[in-house]
Amino acid sequence: MKGNEVIAEAAIQAGCRFYAGYPITPQNEIPEYMSWRMEEVGGVFIQAESELAAINMVFGASAAGARAMTSSSSPGISLKQEGISYLAGAELPAVIVNMQRGGPGLGNISGSQQDYFQAVKGGGHGDYKLLVYAPNCHQELWELTMKAFDKADEYRNPVMILADGVIGQMMEPFVPNPYVPKKLPPKDWVLDGCKGRPPRVIKSLYLGEGELERHNLKLFKKYSLMKEKEVMYEEINTEDAELIIVAFGIASRVSYTAMQMLRDKGFRVGLLRPITLFPFPEKRIEALSMEQKNFLVVELNMGQMVEDVRLSVNGRSEVYFYGRAGGSMVTQDEIVNKVLEIYETVSTRLSL
Repeated sequence: MKGNEVIAEAAIQAGCRFYAGYPITPQNEIPEYMSWRMEEVGGVFIQAESELAAINMVFGASAAGARAMTSSSSPGISLKQEGISYLAGAELPAVIVNMQRGGPGLGNISGSQQDYFQAVKGGGHGDYKLLVYAPNCHQELWELTMKAFDKADEYRNPVMILADGVIGQMMEPFVPNPYVPKKLPPKDWVLDGCKGRPPRVIKSLYLGEGELERHNLKLFKKYSLMKEKEVMYEEINTEDAELIIVAFGIASRVSYTAMQMLRDKGFRVGLLRPITLFPFPEKRIEALSMEQKNFLVVELNMGQMVEDVRLSVNGRSEVYFYGRAGGSMVTQDEIVNKVLEIYETVSTRLSL
């Protein structure tokens, strides 16, 4: 299956019964797949008239209690930002897939990682956070999509799958493990008719004195709990590493190959791959920096996640960057050459 189809089927297996989207490359296989699979499972598929309409339809479906999802690619996700802020403000669960393409503007249709800031810093207005997963293979697309629906319900918060056009379009084997339902809080907030019970209100508008601030404090207590409980990352060969490559998504796969090539040459290089971009594995990177390990951040952008790595390191060690932007793919040879350049620079500095 293509990566996009893996996400779609995983969503259905996890109980997604409402999907609204709008066509944009390179995620079109998701709405295409949903258009016939939703009918088979008794769900609802809507090709909305726009990205704005799609995200607001998800808002309504979620408020009515459905497991709801939308998907798009970078410019389309930009159009959804107001609705995503509304979802977060109203504490409504939803899963949002961004299959990133090159930007800014319409850019091109090649895979990119230029939406990191938008995803983890809150692309819409107001102080809010999404739980953001960054899968790097089809197995993780399957498992993290299922997990996203559970975590959205657990925290009453939108969750984003932040992948890219390469992962969405490529095919590779994976094991379609069955969805195992989790024990989750009851949806005692759903708007399902109030006959025989007090009415419920879902809103993001708070006009009373101090009311909105109290709501923000409540939200940030939830985000703090995410930071405590939901951090996910993968570490390879960091124990003896002098230099650790930090990369996510498709860039991490290329970085893994580069790390192996460098290890074969005798260089003590490791890899740390954030799986959650929010919450970010800042404490682990901080701990590694205290061991005097240096870092090379590899991204398909002009330097976005590198800022969070630098904040985590806080000047304790060196943080280098290598990136390709606009839908260009980094190669293992480029990463190897960058690492050799870093070693040469450090050796020259020490000799002086």
